[in-house]
Amino acid sequence: MYIYDLQNGSDIRGVALKDNKSKKNVNLTPEIAANIAAAFAEFLMEKTNKDKLRIAIGRDSRITGKPILEYSAIHMKALGHEVFDCGIASTPSMFMTTQDEKMKADGGIMVTASHLPYERNGMKFFTKEGSLSQKDIRKVLEITDKNFNHNIDFYPVNIMRVNYIKRYSDMLIDIIREATKEIKPLSGSKIIVDAGNGAGGFFPINVLEPLGADISGSLYLEPDGFFPNHEPNPENTSAVKDLQKAVLKKNADLGIIFDTDVDRAAVVDSEGNIINRNRLIALISKIILKEHPNTYIVTDSITSNGLKDFIEKSGGIHHRFKRGYKNVIEESKKLNIEGKESWLAIETSGHCAFKENYFLDDGAYLIIKILIEFSRLKKEGKNIQDLIAEYKDPLEEKELRFKILEEDFKNYGQEVIKDLENYLGQKGDWEKVEPNYEGIRINCKNSYEKGWFLLRLSLHDPKIVVNIESDIKNGAEKIERKLLSFLHNFKGLDL
Repeated sequence: MYIYDLQNGSDIRGVALKDNKSKKNVNLTPEIAANIAAAFAEFLMEKTNKDKLRIAIGRDSRITGKPILEYSAIHMKALGHEVFDCGIASTPSMFMTTQDEKMKADGGIMVTASHLPYERNGMKFFTKEGSLSQKDIRKVLEITDKNFNHNIDFYPVNIMRVNYIKRYSDMLIDIIREATKEIKPLSGSKIIVDAGNGAGGFFPINVLEPLGADISGSLYLEPDGFFPNHEPNPENTSAVKDLQKAVLKKNADLGIIFDTDVDRAAVVDSEGNIINRNRLIALISKIILKEHPNTYIVTDSITSNGLKDFIEKSGGIHHRFKRGYKNVIEESKKLNIEGKESWLAIETSGHCAFKENYFLDDGAYLIIKILIEFSRLKKEGKNIQDLIAEYKDPLEEKELRFKILEEDFKNYGQEVIKDLENYLGQKGDWEKVEPNYEGIRINCKNSYEKGWFLLRLSLHDPKIVVNIESDIKNGAEKIERKLLSFLHNFKGLDL
C-alpha cells in the first residue's frame, strides 16, 4: 500500500500540496497525517505501558503545516490523549518537551520536511530516548495501515496551546550565561541571522537580543511557508550569498543561517566567509577538543583529507563513518559504549549532535556552542575564524551522480564497488583507504591528481554517487576521466 511510500529513512516525507510545476500527486493529507500521529501514539502506549499519553506537537512554517498539526492534535485528543499544540517550533525543541520537567511529554511530533520545497511536508517523532529509528517508523506505518480509517471525520475540540519555543529559548540563554558567567555576553556584537522564512526566526529575538546582541539587519525572520526569498538551507548557494552580503554590508561580527526546522546551521565570519560543511566540522571540533582532548569526532564518509589532518593536529581522533545523520549519531553512541570517548557526531550537511545534549542534532545548540567561544575570543581581540586558520580546503571538489538502470540496483552497485577494488591492482597510483565503512574510498597519489574519491551507493535512490577532491588545478577532472574510463564497462549505469 502507498502509505509505506511515505517513509524516508527515520522520517515521514510526502507531497502535501499540489503544485502546478510538479507532476507528483498529494499523498500526505491532513487526514493521513492524523492517522500516522495516532499510530505513533499507539506505538508509544506499547513502549511506555501507558493508556493515556502527553504528546507535544509543533510545526515549521510550511503552509500545509497548520492543518496537519491541527488534524493530528484533534485525532490524538479524540483517542483520549493529552495534546499540546506548540505552534511554530523547531525540531529539537519537540524532543526537549520529553526531557522538560514542566512539560513531561511522553512523545513529541514535529511537522516538517526540512529544506524540501514548500509543497512537501513530513513528520519527525521523538520519545524520551530520542528520535525514532527507521525500523520504528516502519512499525508506525504498519499500525497506520492496519488500524486506522484514512477518511475519518474531524470535529473541533479545545487543544492546549503552549509557546514552547520561548521556554526552549530560555534554556539556551541559561547555557550561555552559565558558560560565560555574564548576563549579556554578546553586548557590543552585531549578529545577523538568516531564518529563510522558516522556524528559526525565534533565535535572534528570543535568544540573541536578551544576551545583548544587535540583530538589526537580520534576514527573513517572518515565517512564510512559500519560502519566497530562498530555500532555508545552510548548503544552498543563494541562501549563503544573501547572508554573506548582509554581514559585509552591516559590518557584522557574525552571521548565522538555519534550515527550515532548525536542526542544521552554519555561520559566516566577519570577513564574509561561509563556515559550513568541512569548515564547520573543523570549527566545532576545535571547540569540543578544547573541552575534551583526544575525543573521537565521528563524521560521515565524504569529509576531506584536510579535515582529518586538522582534527588530528588539534588532538582529536577522526572516525569517518556512513552518510546519514542517524548513522553518525549511532556510531558515536556505539564508540562510547565500547569505552572510546566520543563527544561529537556531525555530518557534512550540518546535522550536529553532542554527547552533552542527548546526542540530539540541534542547529540552535550548535550555534550556542559557537557563540560561547565567539564571546571569549572577542574579548581577546580575536575572531571565530582564527580557530580554523590552519584548516586547508581542497583546491577542487565535485560530486557526480549516475543512475543505475538495473532493477536490482543495490546488488549492481555492490558489483561496481567490488570490480573497482579489483581494478586497483592495475593502478599503483590509486590506493584503497582503510578502514572505510561505506562504498570504496581511494587516495589518488599521482602527481597530476593529488586527491581522493569516494564511490558509494546513494542512501535512498538507485544511484551511484562519487565525491572527488584534489589539491591541484584540474586534478579533480583527471581523477574523473580515469574513473569514467573504468565505469564505461558497466552498461547498467547511465553515464
